[in-house]
Amino acid sequence: MTDPKTAPKSPLTLYLAAPRGFCAGVDRAIKIVEMAIDKWGAPVYVRHEIVHNKFVVDGLKKLGAIFVEELDEAPTDRPVIFSAHGVPKAIPAEAERREMVFVDATCPLVSKVHIEAERHSENGLQMVMIGHAGHPETIGTMGQLPDGEVLLVEKPSDVADLDVRDPEKLAFITQTTLSVDDTIEVVAALKERFPTIVGPHKEDICYATTNRQAAVKAIASNIDALLVIGAPNSSNSKRLVEVGSANGCAYSQLVQRAGDIDWRALDGIRSVGITAGASAPEVLVNEVIDAFKSRFDVTVELVETAQENVEFKVPRILRVPA
Repeated sequence: MTDPKTAPKSPLTLYLAAPRGFCAGVDRAIKIVEMAIDKWGAPVYVRHEIVHNKFVVDGLKKLGAIFVEELDEAPTDRPVIFSAHGVPKAIPAEAERREMVFVDATCPLVSKVHIEAERHSENGLQMVMIGHAGHPETIGTMGQLPDGEVLLVEKPSDVADLDVRDPEKLAFITQTTLSVDDTIEVVAALKERFPTIVGPHKEDICYATTNRQAAVKAIASNIDALLVIGAPNSSNSKRLVEVGSANGCAYSQLVQRAGDIDWRALDGIRSVGITAGASAPEVLVNEVIDAFKSRFDVTVELVETAQENVEFKVPRILRVPA
C-alpha cells in the first residue's frame, strides 16, 4: 500500500490574478489606524470595521484598536476613526458636538461620490444610487443628503418601482465596489425610463474593483476552479466570485483563509485561479498557495492585466505632531 506522504503529488497550475488584494484606499485606512495609535497611544476607537477583513481587524485589535458599531459606544476622551466605507454626515457632526478627536478614513474614491451627490443636489437634482441595501458604503453615501433625496436601486427591475419627485431632474451615482457588468444593466434601465438622467463624469466604480474583475475575466474560462480570498461581508470580494461564474468558471468560491478551502470539491482538478478582494492582505494569498503546494505539485503562473501605482495621503491631522 502506498504511503500518502510519499505518493507522488498530482500536477496543478495556479493562475495568480493581478492586480489582487489591497487597494490604495484600504492601505490608507489601515495606515490611518496604525498612525493614530502611534500618535495618541492605545486605545483608539474605530467605528465599524475599518475594512472588511477579520485578519486585518484582529491585527489592529492587537495594536490597541477597539471596534464599535456606533459612535456613542466610544468615550469622548479617546480618538475615533471612521471606516474606509464612509459615514453619513450626521456622524462627524455628532463627533464635533461631543468635542471628540476624530479621523475620517473614508476612501477618497468614496468621498468623490459623496461630493458628486452633494453637487447634484445643490443643482436641484434628486439622486438615484445603484448599490446594496445595508452596505456601510451605501448607508454613508445616502446619508450625505436629507432623507428622500437619494433613492436606492439594486437591480434593473427596481427601476420600474422608483417614485421620483421630477423625472426630468435626476442624477445617478453608484457604490464603488459593484460589478461593472451589473451596473451597466441598471444604468441602461435608468436611461430607458429617465432619458435625461445625469450620470457621473467618470464612472463611480473604483479602479481597483474594475482591475480585479478584469483580471478574473482573463483567467475564468481557462481554470477548473476560482478561489477568491476575502470576507463574506466584502462587497467587492463577492462580486469577484460572481464575475468568475459569469465568465465560464464552473466552481467559483469565496474563502477567508486556507482553512476554509473545500478540498473534496477540488478533487481531480488541474488548474485553479486565485485572487483576493481589495481588503484581503497578501499574506493570506501566500497561505492559500502554500496549502496547495502541500497537496499538489504546483506551478504558479502570474496573469497580470494592469499595474497599479495609486497612493492616497493620510489626513493632515496624522501628519502633524501631537
